[in-house]
Amino acid sequence: MAVLTATLTGVAEADQNLTLTLPSPTGPHHVGVTTLHLVDADRPDPWSTDGRPRDVVISVHYPALNVRDHPVAPQLTPTAAADFSWYAPVAFKHLPTSGVDWAATLTHSHVDAPARPTRRPVVLYSPGLSEPRAFGTTTAEELASRGYVVVTVDHPGEVFSVDLPTGPRRFALPGDPSTDPALYRAVIATRLTDTAFVLDQLEILASGGNPDAEGRTLPKNLARTLDLRRIGLYGQGLGGTIAAEAMHEDQGRRIDAAINMEGFLDYHPEQPGQDGELLPVAQHGVNRPLLLLGTEGFQTDRYRRAWSAMLTHHGVQQHILADANHWTLTDFAATAPQMHAAGLMDTIGLAAMVGTIDPTVAVPTVRRHVVTFFDHHLR
Repeated sequence: MAVLTATLTGVAEADQNLTLTLPSPTGPHHVGVTTLHLVDADRPDPWSTDGRPRDVVISVHYPALNVRDHPVAPQLTPTAAADFSWYAPVAFKHLPTSGVDWAATLTHSHVDAPARPTRRPVVLYSPGLSEPRAFGTTTAEELASRGYVVVTVDHPGEVFSVDLPTGPRRFALPGDPSTDPALYRAVIATRLTDTAFVLDQLEILASGGNPDAEGRTLPKNLARTLDLRRIGLYGQGLGGTIAAEAMHEDQGRRIDAAINMEGFLDYHPEQPGQDGELLPVAQHGVNRPLLLLGTEGFQTDRYRRAWSAMLTHHGVQQHILADANHWTLTDFAATAPQMHAAGLMDTIGLAAMVGTIDPTVAVPTVRRHVVTFFDHHLR
């Protein structure tokens, strides 16, 4: 997971800001995308001091009927990109302090394009700690191009910046969950409730309602694309933790399969030198398919202990990507090598983020593992 740190990194100066590119999806469908603001009026926001209700923001990627006159979306909104330009080298110590135009990166998803009116499996994505949903675009678009509806989720207050109708909601946690055991538990609990709430709102959407808090017009046919009898979860870092634990807590059996992309499966230890308590999913297992997808560069004792416990349970698979590192499982698999090639990131920083794996291998490999797993269990 992403861990907040104040360390900055020195990198070469660029003559002009670099525009990063994301790899195209390879499936047969064009991809549409829309954004919804969901408000849970019955739950106060735990990271707010003004009593506001909890809200989340989701992007829905889906197979599009046609994309004419529907421009592609940026990876980050202008506000989020401006915020990330200062936040990047603080939260990701190997990213450059300047030289990248974070607002210029475009996705391959067309804003509010009409959807193909065919019921399709639904997959939710939860990002790493402090990371935006946008950094999972590459895999989300691949799934959508291959016939899935993909819902990526931002959790306001713990992300560096989330665009809300009232303005940007910036990082608001009262500390660092990577060092505060109680806060870490609270973040997990909040995300789990967020995930269940999003599933509830998708039921409203699939039945023809509009769960967007502002009632914005939704893309044509969107409600007719969701098959909520087939639901998967996946996530990277803390999002992977949530994917596994949410399926364990899913007493209504709405979730059929999940992928934990390198998320811890234990709580932080209460005292130094102790092992943290295993999450319930690692203690008791799940009765549905779970894939643990990790990287060779992220093999810590803590990580191995909890994943080994998880692997003792029936129905759990594991695959470790050789020569890769933690952020290979995100869009940085494609973009970090571009920054390195431009002289904005040194070789040590590149390896620390995504390993030494070739990006032309990394991106297709991650996509293949995710698509193959969900094809097997949701088709």
